[in-house]
Amino acid sequence: MRLLLLSLLCLVLPATQAAVVTQTARPGIAVSANYLLGAYDKPAVLLIHGFLQTREFSTVATLADNLHDAGYTVLAPTLSLNIPLRKQSLPCEAIHRHALEDDVAEIALWVNWLKAQGHSRIVLFGHSFGSLQSLAYLSTQPDPAVKAYIGASLVEAQIGSTDRRALIVQLEERLRRHQRDLVNQPLSFCRKYTSTPEGLLSYVRWDQARTLAALKQAPVRTLLIMGNSDNVLGHNWLKALQHIQARIVVIGGANHFMDGEHEFDLLDRTLEFLAADTTQTRR
Repeated sequence: MRLLLLSLLCLVLPATQAAVVTQTARPGIAVSANYLLGAYDKPAVLLIHGFLQTREFSTVATLADNLHDAGYTVLAPTLSLNIPLRKQSLPCEAIHRHALEDDVAEIALWVNWLKAQGHSRIVLFGHSFGSLQSLAYLSTQPDPAVKAYIGASLVEAQIGSTDRRALIVQLEERLRRHQRDLVNQPLSFCRKYTSTPEGLLSYVRWDQARTLAALKQAPVRTLLIMGNSDNVLGHNWLKALQHIQARIVVIGGANHFMDGEHEFDLLDRTLEFLAADTTQTRR
């Protein structure tokens, strides 16, 4: 039924446009995004991929196509990670010279680009670490055009068994002493993440407590879509999210990537939230 409805939408909607657009994020760093133009009476979706991935990662690429088929404008950038026009995912062992502040600045750049195209209502959607980066953007001074946030498989910045407080003190001391030697540390799914001290510190500071606080204080409507078979999540993370009374949908049997049959559950929950946003805006 869902596939039939999407097929019917493709027949009745006017011809849509798709393009790859580029911008300059900062000197020497160009960034690009897939722009799928839909109906202007629907909010535009800014779709942020997961840790070290690109917009071609299957979870976000499939969702982008399905949302576009349903009539929504979708902008799916690849965060540069300080590499001009990056097209490939980065291995954990690469030398990482990017920071969370760079990610947030690029999200802001794409929000401004969407506004310049006439999209006055924007929904920020992040998958996995992209959900955290999107929350970090919302914790700054988000543009008023951003009306809602969807986080799929939201995670905090995981650092394995390392004592986070001690690591933060160590990294801050390195910066105070102007020690710029690269450091190795587990981060997210990486057992060995090689980074500058300042770049690593920018991510490590986003522990569970800070992530929960950012979610509670988000200035827009929020929805979390989680899987109860997600083995990437930290201990008791789902309970912590439910404890702060976040609006959350838990999909039975879904893993971190919402793949297989659960990609339809992810799409359905997203479309329901977007439709509610449209209804509330019209009232």
